[in-house]
Amino acid sequence: MNQIDLKDQVAVVTGGAQGLGFAIAHRLLASGARVSLWDRDGDVLDKAVAALGEGVSRQVVDVTNLAGLEQAHAATEAGLGPVSILVHSAGIAGNNATLDAYDPDEWRRVININLNGTFYVNRVVVPGMKARNYGRIVNIASIAGKEGNPTASAYSAAKAGVIGLTKSLGKELARHDIAVNAITPATAKTRILDTLTDEFITYMLSRIPRGRFLEVEEAAAMVAWLVSRENSFTTASVFDLSGGRATY
Repeated sequence: MNQIDLKDQVAVVTGGAQGLGFAIAHRLLASGARVSLWDRDGDVLDKAVAALGEGVSRQVVDVTNLAGLEQAHAATEAGLGPVSILVHSAGIAGNNATLDAYDPDEWRRVININLNGTFYVNRVVVPGMKARNYGRIVNIASIAGKEGNPTASAYSAAKAGVIGLTKSLGKELARHDIAVNAITPATAKTRILDTLTDEFITYMLSRIPRGRFLEVEEAAAMVAWLVSRENSFTTASVFDLSGGRATY
C-alpha cells in the first residue's frame, strides 16, 4: 500500500458506516487522519467505530437535514478539530423501473438524498475551509452520472447533478487551496447490490471491460491521494473508476 501523509488532518466521511465510505475511512485512518463517520444508522455506526478503533468518532445524521448536518459539523470540530477533508459517500441506488413507470415519490427520495444531500453536506463544510484557506473535498458520483443507466433514471440524474455541482464548486474555490473533485465508480461490491435486481446486476457487470466489480479498497486508494496535500492543482475534475467502461 502506498503511503499517503494525512497527519494532523480531520476528515468527515458521510455514509462511512459501511461500503465505500467505510473502506475510505479505513484508508484515511491508516494515512494518519482523524476521522468522523457521519451516517443515519446509529447501530451500524457503532459497529464501524468499534472495527476502526482509535482516531474515529461518529455522528448520527441524515444528509437531507441541513440543521442536523450543521450540528454534526460543530460537534466534529469540537471533538477532533477543524475539518479539512470531506468525502461525501452517502447515497442510495433507488428502485429500478422505466421512467414512465417510475414512482414520483421514489424519484424525489433518490434526488433528495443523492443530490440535495450532496449540496447540504458541501455547504456545511465549505465556510470553515474557506476561512482557513485549505480543504480537500471528494464527492462520490457514479459512472451512471456520465452515461446513464436504463431503469435508473433518478439515480443517473442525481449523480449527473453531483458531477455538475462538483465542477461548479471546484471553480468557485479554485483561488483557495481547496480541491473539489468527484470520482465516478462503476458498480462496487457493496451492500447496495442487495437493493438491485439480478437482471440489473448482470447488465452492470456486462458493461465493465475488466469483467468484475470494483473493490472498495481500489476506490479508497484513489480517494486517499485526492484528499492529500499532494493534490495541490487538480480541482473541479472527475476521476473514473469504471474498469474501462467510461467512454469520455
